[in-house]
Amino acid sequence: MASYDFNAPRLFIGSPLAQGARVSLDRAQANYLLNVLRLKAEDAVLVFNGKDGEWKATLAVEGRKAADLVCVERTRAQSAPLDLIYAFAPLKHARLDYMVQKAVEMGAGSLQPILTRRTQSTRVNLERMRSNAIEAAEQCGILCLPEVREEIGFDKFIKGLEGDRIVVFCDEDAPVANPVEALKKAGVEGWNHAAKFAVVVGPEGGFVDQERALAAAHERCIRVSLGPRILRADTAAVAALTVVQSVLGDWI
Repeated sequence: MASYDFNAPRLFIGSPLAQGARVSLDRAQANYLLNVLRLKAEDAVLVFNGKDGEWKATLAVEGRKAADLVCVERTRAQSAPLDLIYAFAPLKHARLDYMVQKAVEMGAGSLQPILTRRTQSTRVNLERMRSNAIEAAEQCGILCLPEVREEIGFDKFIKGLEGDRIVVFCDEDAPVANPVEALKKAGVEGWNHAAKFAVVVGPEGGFVDQERALAAAHERCIRVSLGPRILRADTAAVAALTVVQSVLGDWI
């Protein structure tokens, strides 16, 4: 039997959570619980804020359109996020939504849009990215919300990385056929929560030679291929993060 309660509704709450705390719901959250899920007074809801762990709360109904939640007990302590930056060339609309959701599910600690030479979409809706990150965390039992960063040029991003951060540079032209073996050969194996990573996936047109050279100049860059097939950028997000998490031995 599963140890996690997948039946209880789960909401991200922006306010502090503690024993007995009464949390006011915004109109959309109240409507979702009362009119979509049709919950009644005293029904249970799981809540989290990315800081205070996950709490079981009960619904306090204040009419047909308003409700509060009262924290009853903590169900899970807050976990620490993996220091993993997922850096990606922005995509358009639904495919970017998908990419963000899957990156959150796979344990990314920060979402960093990067503007490369061949980036197709340079306008990034950060609020939409945050909404998709919250939705993925709510649905998948995730406690840590990733940081959503403003877009930045590829050159500035690479040059700004710490020297001890491991950069997993996903490049279809990389000579390494097995990305798992490439990471292990570079000493990335086994769980080490103190380690810092950046997984970098480019646009569908790929990186230009100048960008490859800049990434390779980082002292801890590991250039990997994701296999014999050319992947769409949103698929590459899932593949790259799966490879990293499988080598680390941790699935957040």
